[in-house]
Amino acid sequence: MKKGFTLIELLIVIAIIGMLSAMLVPNFMGARERARDTQRKSDLKQIQKAFEMYKQDQTPEDYPDPTVIGSTLPTDGYCFNSTSPYLKSSCASGDTIYMSKFPIPPSSGEYYTYTHTTGTLIYTVCACLENKADPDGSSTCTACSYDSGCSTSKKCYIVTQP
Repeated sequence: MKKGFTLIELLIVIAIIGMLSAMLVPNFMGARERARDTQRKSDLKQIQKAFEMYKQDQTPEDYPDPTVIGSTLPTDGYCFNSTSPYLKSSCASGDTIYMSKFPIPPSSGEYYTYTHTTGTLIYTVCACLENKADPDGSSTCTACSYDSGCSTSKKCYIVTQP
């Protein structure tokens, strides 16, 4: 009598392994999307804190002017400081530094957007999220106007003044 596996047994094992991998791969891809969304949320919270520190140093108190720093926030790690221009490629000594490196979105081609009306103490910073089921996301994404797909196929995450 020969010992070994029959062809039927091998096919059943291969089918079971195939079904398990088919269930795990999409879950793994979703984990990567959630990780990038977590990074986006963390970045917006850091920007919010930097804007609050900036506001406290201003007389009268106000947030940065989007016509000066841009409505599409920098994507290359600029320094956010107290002297004009507020966003520089590197921090200079003697400046009040609110953020030594502006956060870079986790996916290329993305931007964080910023809107503010001077004198209102109201602003929004926005990012598009990849995970459509994110409980923190909003489906009304007019603040994320740089990406037309954000409002139609994704959710957005919006941070406003505390």
